[in-house]
Order: sequence, then structure tokens, then C-alpha cells
Amino acid sequence: MWKKLSAIIIPTIIAAGIIAYMLLSVWDQLLVALQHFVPIYLVPAVLVCFLAWVLRGVRYKGILETLEVKASLAVATACIFISQTANIIVPARLGDLVRIFILNHEYDTPMSTGISSLVVERVFDIVMVALLGVITIPFVVNVPQWLILLVVVPLGIIAALFLVLIAFGKIRTENHYVLLLLTMLEEIRKASLNVRSLLQFSFVSMIIWLLDITVCVFVVLMFDQQVILPVVILAIVVGNLVKAVPVTPGGIGTYEAAVGITFQLSGMEPALAYIIAVTDHLIKNLATAAGGVISIYYFGDWVISILKSAFNKELKV
Repeated sequence: MWKKLSAIIIPTIIAAGIIAYMLLSVWDQLLVALQHFVPIYLVPAVLVCFLAWVLRGVRYKGILETLEVKASLAVATACIFISQTANIIVPARLGDLVRIFILNHEYDTPMSTGISSLVVERVFDIVMVALLGVITIPFVVNVPQWLILLVVVPLGIIAALFLVLIAFGKIRTENHYVLLLLTMLEEIRKASLNVRSLLQFSFVSMIIWLLDITVCVFVVLMFDQQVILPVVILAIVVGNLVKAVPVTPGGIGTYEAAVGITFQLSGMEPALAYIIAVTDHLIKNLATAAGGVISIYYFGDWVISILKSAFNKELKV
């Protein structure tokens, strides 16, 4: 029992500690920054956030179709909402397992196919985010070396993955576990390494991340700040690349710290940088949670037992 609880409690404490340290260290300046709050920008930020989630559903539906899973847009979007809501609560992106369970329940989809769909989605997300970073860096002054490496290294890792996908077809084995891995690699290759998929998923992924950046632009305006667009883009790129490492539930704390530090590199005051980072992530997480609750009602009570089953099985490891 303690092992299960500590797997959730410890990362949550880390996340809370990071946020508390950030905000308390600039508390006086933070109170001043809040006086410039312009609430009118909150509405478009939320609307754009939900639009991005719908496009995520469109993309995931397309990914499932390439894997011969005929899911509706509602089911595809609801799967993402529920799994990402779970990721806000539990560490190590264990919420992604929920999506695999739901697909199996709705369409009798093998676990390997569910995992493959997640990998394809993540690959396109990381590639598009990193590319935005590479494009943006030349327009931002005084970018440190570590930040450049943070943006470039993921592209190298994805390139290596694609080389593996191209070469793996020559491998033959009778080992059950290796065969399972090869099956997943074949599904990933099928879903991502063809012209139509590359163009379609790359385009939709880029729009998704531009919308995500737009949410942060509205948050910047919400606190009456004038920041050049490349800085906002770079902040979101860095925040999401850091968030991809599952240190805390939903990247809470690590995301805010990364976004805040990036804004400070452009000369923004720490208090404003942190409050913008916290507000940006809060809006996105609340929109996710709202969509997750609606999606649970959409599927019905059975999804609650699947959530419990997924977490209990994984937390035993």
C-alpha cells in the first residue's frame, strides 16, 4: 500500500514544492503583477485551448484509422481527455494506459495497437515542438547552450527511431516478446512512415501547437505584457520538452519552471514570468480536467473501473 501511495504522493509533493518555491520567492512582486490582470483575455484563451483538444481528437482518430481502428471523433477525443486528465493526477504518464484499456473495451483493440497509437502521437508532438524551437531560436537573443541542446537532442532521438523503423523489417525471431515489439514497430511504421500520414499528421500537429502557443499569448496579454512572439514560442517549446520527462504528475512544476526561466532569459521580471507560466498551465490543465469529466460521463460508469484497474496494475510494478 505504501509503495502505491508513495508513487503518487512523492511526485505530487515535488510538483507542489517547485510551484511554492517559485511563487513565494517573488511574493511581493507577484502581488503587484496581479494588479495588472486583464480578465477579458481569459475567454479566448479557454476557447482556443478547447479547439486544440478537438484537433488532437481529429489527429488521434486519423492515427487509429491507419492502424485499422475505426473510432469516431467523439471517442478519439474522449480517450485523449480521460488519459490526459489521469496524467494530471498520477506520475510517469501512467494515465496513457487508460487510453489503451478504453480502446480494448470499445473496439477489442490489442494492447500493442494501443501502445503504437500513443507512440505515433508522441512522436509527432515532439517533432513539431522541437522544430518550432529550431525555427525560433535564431530570432531570440542570448539563448544559452543548454536550451539549444534541449531542443535539438529530441530531433536526433526521433531520427534514430525512424532509422530503426526502416531497418527493423529484416529482423526475424521466434521469441514471443521480441515478436510483440516487432509488431508494434510495424504498426508505428505503418502509421507514420508514409507520405500521406507524414503530411496529414505533421500539418495537424503544427496547428495544435500553434494554438497551444496562442493560449500563452493571451495569458501574456492578460498580464499586460509586451513580449515578442518568438520568446513565447520558445517558452512553450522548452516547457513541453521538459514536461515530456515524467518527473511530476502532468509536468506540474517542471513546466512552470521551464516556461518561467525562458521568459526571464528575455528580460522579463521573475514574478511576471512565473505568474504567466502558472496561469498558462492552469488554464490548460483545467480545460483538460473539464473535458475529462465530460468524457467519463460520455463513456459511462465502466470507465471508472478501468481507471482503477489501470492504476492498480501499473502501481504494483
